[in-house]
Amino acid sequence: MKFRISTLAAVIVAMSLVLGCEMAGSRAEDNSQGSQAVSVQSTPPLRGGIEPSPFVAVAEQVMPGVVNIDTKKTVTSGRDFGFDEPFGRLFRDLIPDFREREYEVPSYASGFIFREDGYVVTNNHVVQDADEIVVRLADETEYTAEVVGTDPNTDIAILKIDDGDLPFVRLGDSDAIRVGDWAIAIGNPFGRLEGSVTVGVISAKGRSALSIMGGTPALQDFIQTDASINFGNSGGPLVNIKGEAVGMNTAINPLGQGIGFAIPINMIKHVASEIIEFGKVSWGYLGILPQEIDPDLADALGVEPKSGILVGSVVEDSPADKAGMRRRDIIVELDGNPVTGDVDDFRLNVAQKGMGKKVGVVVLRDGDRKKLTVELGERPTEFAQAGERRERENWLGLEVDDVNGTQGSRHTPPEAESGVVVVGVEQGSPAHEEGIRPGDLIEELNGEEVRDLDDYERLVEEAREQEDKPVLFLVRRDDINRYIAIKPSQD
Repeated sequence: MKFRISTLAAVIVAMSLVLGCEMAGSRAEDNSQGSQAVSVQSTPPLRGGIEPSPFVAVAEQVMPGVVNIDTKKTVTSGRDFGFDEPFGRLFRDLIPDFREREYEVPSYASGFIFREDGYVVTNNHVVQDADEIVVRLADETEYTAEVVGTDPNTDIAILKIDDGDLPFVRLGDSDAIRVGDWAIAIGNPFGRLEGSVTVGVISAKGRSALSIMGGTPALQDFIQTDASINFGNSGGPLVNIKGEAVGMNTAINPLGQGIGFAIPINMIKHVASEIIEFGKVSWGYLGILPQEIDPDLADALGVEPKSGILVGSVVEDSPADKAGMRRRDIIVELDGNPVTGDVDDFRLNVAQKGMGKKVGVVVLRDGDRKKLTVELGERPTEFAQAGERRERENWLGLEVDDVNGTQGSRHTPPEAESGVVVVGVEQGSPAHEEGIRPGDLIEELNGEEVRDLDDYERLVEEAREQEDKPVLFLVRRDDINRYIAIKPSQD
């Protein structure tokens, strides 16, 4: 199957860490048959001959399969309770064990049963690091759920409750939906308003490049809807007028109205079937930093804008490296199909081909067309490929990206052409205590130039071997450079 993605520039989407808003999976097989899955039938006219809303039948069919998901997570109080410097340092000095206290935090989200034998879908970030997961049905029956598997690349989680003959939500075809079709969102907003139904339309398809609080999935193909979605609706189904799930409610834009996002059900089917059968999802991996060719780059390279995907860098020993791909190559064809020039579309196309697939890649190199054959590897689950937001270890509490990466480009200082930009700093971490903040540009590490993520990661590995020796950073902020020394032993 193919999911079409288009870039949605400059959209900031908030997602609740506590109440959850993301995607989950379902099975590839058609589960339209079953004792609990019934077709939508017209409701008898009300008294006086008034015809009821067609959404009444949809709600009656779907709501039994929509569930509340309650989780409990143990967190450390040492995140300074949000205090920034100098107050955070003051509290740490006054209370030595301030960072080591633990407490339990409940959170609430939605999900839905997609098979009568008890498989449930919700968002990965909803259940990640949860000590306890309780699934509550519409009839108030509660089950302790087991995590079957998760896919961080899409932020989908599959749960299992031990029971059978359960009501479930039938799955539709997200490829068949059209802009303007009815869209009905069902879930539990704010964790307490169970069984809420809101109605709108499909506003757009193929939304991507969304920055989502709580965990930005690397692979995005969102459905946009104006059906009202609130915190806690995460994981609930977005259904069509037939009562079939065409997506999973995922994210909202709190600064706007009528702008919500859902994961296409066809993507969910694929992820769920892989997780249920194999315990994980294997996405294809190329190993490059893909860049869009904007007008300035096109002028410098002597090509047309968006005429392909520019290879910004090649990960060492990656499938692309082994196939002979080079920096500055322009990918114009993938597996026999023209490349549109949309980075997100290209990334998802590669991922969907799967690990081990041999694909033909045509590149422009110094004006000549060259054909390469690449055997795709397995996309890492802990971090995104080069140029995306990498989530290996947040060394010293730092999260960084290339200056022109997916996340980095939103934080990069003007005129920055090389280095890595800080896109996140964990509160209470060594980096945070020494004053490093998002938007800072790291230009040197231990006296050596940092040109990109590859340089940064190589120097980080070298720094790790020095054990307790302070690491010297050269950081630029507001056109002012300064050195900052951080002890790894503090980490």
